Amino acid sequence: MLTKNQLGFLYMFLSVCTFSIMDLLVKWSSDYPTGEVLFFRGFFGLLPTYFLIPKHKLKTFYITVRPKEHLFRCLMGLMALIAIVVALRELPLAVVVSLSYAAPLFITVLSIFLLSEKVGIFRWLAVVIGFIGVIIIAEPGFKGMNYLYFLPLIFCIGMAFVTITIRKLSSTEPIWLISIFFTITISIASLATIPMGWIMPNFQDFILLALIGVTGGSANLFLTQSYKLSEVSLVAPLKYLALVFAIGFGYLIWNEIPTVKTLVGASLVILASLIIFKREIYHKQTIPSTTRHE
Repeated sequence: MLTKNQLGFLYMFLSVCTFSIMDLLVKWSSDYPTGEVLFFRGFFGLLPTYFLIPKHKLKTFYITVRPKEHLFRCLMGLMALIAIVVALRELPLAVVVSLSYAAPLFITVLSIFLLSEKVGIFRWLAVVIGFIGVIIIAEPGFKGMNYLYFLPLIFCIGMAFVTITIRKLSSTEPIWLISIFFTITISIASLATIPMGWIMPNFQDFILLALIGVTGGSANLFLTQSYKLSEVSLVAPLKYLALVFAIGFGYLIWNEIPTVKTLVGASLVILASLIIFKREIYHKQTIPSTTRHE
């Protein structure tokens, strides 16, 4: 019989695997408009969530006392999703995944203002190290600057707001409700792009697009279940397996070989996030917390 921590670790592993598959499928779907891909992500992402809704809530699932927080979470999540989808289709897979690891850095900074958390010198050190890693990966400069490199950072900012908002919402709202509002928002918002021209997919591509939604929805649920069963700081470092998958998929399918700068920058971003997670463990051991995590 597995312990809660072991089950949490297993769910995090499943989350990393399914998110990696979703990233792969999104990159494969580059022949289809971004809005159309987002529709499939939202619509078919409802399937895994639907089975978690209690039977007595099926007719009243949408009732909430916190509509403003849900709306903000949905808008920030939509911004993050659009940014990461475009980035995955236009940039090397390993670069996008590496830059996306900067999310904990933005969460740390925003938590000061939105959650009134105190951030010590070690967390600030982590933010600086991670920022240096991001600079190394993106290689900013006006000459030949590829502004697509800002997209994973926009994703990080959006996810930072999403994470903090979910921390607040989860104290009163079930996870399936938070998830279903987001997937419905994606589906409805993406319909606005129909006049820009959607492409009728053949059967094979329809399955591919549908799987983007199913894997994305499933990955979110696995992630949430992992956080419910074990400490975030214990299982979160397992996310870095995604970089291994990204490098492997990028090389085998698109012949993308990560540069030394990408690997060095990714190492610094990962180091920064590990410092934050380590301080989180220390903080929880010394100061009891009543805050629920996603």
